[in-house]
Amino acid sequence: MDVSLKPLDQQVIVITGASSGIGLATAKAAAEAGAKLVLAARSAQTLQEIVQRIGSNGSKAIHVVADVGERAEVERIAEEAIGHFGRIDTWINDAGVSIYGRLDEVTEEDNRRLFDTNFWGVVHGSLVALPYLKKQGGALINVGSEVSDAVVPLQGMYSASKHAVKGFTDALRVEIEEVDKAPVSITLIQPTAVNTPYPQHAKNYMEQEPQLPTPMIEPEKVAEAILEAATKPKRDVKVGAMSKLNTTISKIAPSLGDKMSAKQTDRQQRPESPHDPEGTLYKPGESGRVHGLAPVEA
Repeated sequence: MDVSLKPLDQQVIVITGASSGIGLATAKAAAEAGAKLVLAARSAQTLQEIVQRIGSNGSKAIHVVADVGERAEVERIAEEAIGHFGRIDTWINDAGVSIYGRLDEVTEEDNRRLFDTNFWGVVHGSLVALPYLKKQGGALINVGSEVSDAVVPLQGMYSASKHAVKGFTDALRVEIEEVDKAPVSITLIQPTAVNTPYPQHAKNYMEQEPQLPTPMIEPEKVAEAILEAATKPKRDVKVGAMSKLNTTISKIAPSLGDKMSAKQTDRQQRPESPHDPEGTLYKPGESGRVHGLAPVEA
């Protein structure tokens, strides 16, 4: 079935992880395009401020404080969207968090918490959104990563969670688009490293402050890809040249990919002590920032 998606200025868009980084960049761009927004995250104060700013510019937005790892809280996001705007046209699962540390050091509790957010948050959002999207057609957009195919050391469980997101999204797409022929477009977004506060929000087992390896792309570029998928059906979108390179190498030359990945170990550490080792794994982050710190080359 050909899926017909509305222009952004006619859409009601739900965004999880909307309080910082890619989610916030997407919210800003969608508001500027005239979309009505439902912004969800755990960060109550930050979400309030974002909605006020968006409202002062003439756009319509509400916020819902929710932990996507809890199915009931995700259902409440949908209920608020329907109660306020009457429908959902696009649902974007963006909420995510990471852990910097070797796989043999990180506790099972922390790893499970990461999966609750990164994987189960996507599952909950997708399965809650689908009945609403099927009614009049719409887009489901899941934010994966280049490490949905490749991997990165010191973020092993994050890589595993993003592999899981890809497997779930691909299987769901087959069932919904190919078997059911439902009027829903299901897209996986796979960015390379993005300049967001993501490293500062991660739980950190290292003795140094974490960072993402360069080159990085700007979150606005990912937001642009997400919103394009909200208006033009796409299967998957790799954002940034390094995403295309790393995902390709992981498929056609995996041993080379392993060696390239190993070189990223030292490049993920800043020459300074950790600022907040606990990060936002268990607590909401209230930075409200789209961009992260400038990288320091090792």
